[in-house]
Amino acid sequence: MYIKIEKQHFFNIKSLTFVLLLLFCFEYLQAQNAVLKSVQENKATSVKNQGQTGTCWNYSTTSLIESESIRKGLLDHPDLSEMFTVRNVYIEKAKNYILRQGKAQFGEGGLGHDLIRAITIYGAMPQESFRSAGNETPNHEGLENALKTYLDNLLKKRPIPTNWLDGYQKILDNKIGVAPADFVYKGKKYTPLTFAKEVLQFNADDYVSVTSFTHHPYYKPFVLEAPDNFANGLFYNLPLDELLDITEKALRDGYTIMWDADISNRNFQQQNGFALLFADSTVAKQKQVDPDASEAPFSAELRQQLFENLTTQDDHLMHLVGLEESKNGKLFFKVKNSWGEVGPFSGYIAVSKPYFAINTISLVIPKVALSKTLKDKLHLL
Repeated sequence: MYIKIEKQHFFNIKSLTFVLLLLFCFEYLQAQNAVLKSVQENKATSVKNQGQTGTCWNYSTTSLIESESIRKGLLDHPDLSEMFTVRNVYIEKAKNYILRQGKAQFGEGGLGHDLIRAITIYGAMPQESFRSAGNETPNHEGLENALKTYLDNLLKKRPIPTNWLDGYQKILDNKIGVAPADFVYKGKKYTPLTFAKEVLQFNADDYVSVTSFTHHPYYKPFVLEAPDNFANGLFYNLPLDELLDITEKALRDGYTIMWDADISNRNFQQQNGFALLFADSTVAKQKQVDPDASEAPFSAELRQQLFENLTTQDDHLMHLVGLEESKNGKLFFKVKNSWGEVGPFSGYIAVSKPYFAINTISLVIPKVALSKTLKDKLHLL
């Protein structure tokens, strides 16, 4: 009887502790969520986890394509295969690396236009038709090294074999998997190209890559000087204030945007759910972020300086899906990340305008979201 009572007493203490812990977590999350009010919530698919890969460019831009298919009324719950595109872009990187005789960037990274181009060339397919090898969260540890070693060995002898791509693809087969030539989706058979054309109604010309830097003329396209721009993609250059304006307007009008940014600084705090350009470094170190904290001033000149001294770099790509507001009226961009449901906002992070202004590298935005005036300036049809 004594032992039984003690066990029950011990169980009650553990249960009480567990309940109190749950209440604390619930109140913390409620407090965090309460600090921001939704201003515009645009439809997006669930938060994904890119795992042990450097393919954020793919997850963020895939999420953009998914949101566009929802906005257009084409699909209710799209879930596209990220790994199908990763596999195809690795093939494009290899062709580029060989033709440039190894004098080119080769790695896991990429930019938003790489996915746009890959869908144009190879098509797309649903997640259910092709997942990562093993159907688990992707882990590409060692893949980049294996692929680059293979290519570097090829380049040691001239001429290289005409069938060199076969051996390269075998490495991709082992690590990523073999994509099917066709598949059935909602009772109909598709190839990746027919799926992209008929189901997604995909058109590469529907998307525009933009940026803002002072070392190139405004309203003209230029090849962005970022290591991961291996494809030499063109970006339309806008004044900083216009970049901010089109971002906010597009989100208010129901569009979503792919965002390429520098996040390798203490101001980007996924674990706390916020990214601000903190004016006070001591405030940046606090465990709980005050969204109305004072922020440092920003300008196109400062942005350019940080880009040219290599402080601001192409680190990570995410997906802008909405607008939020603090209790004092400060505006935040709601951003969907691809690290799984981490932080108080379950994988999302609230990004202030000053942080966005200084740390943005580039955007991929639906062309229809741009005003006629701006499209005329950029000579876009």
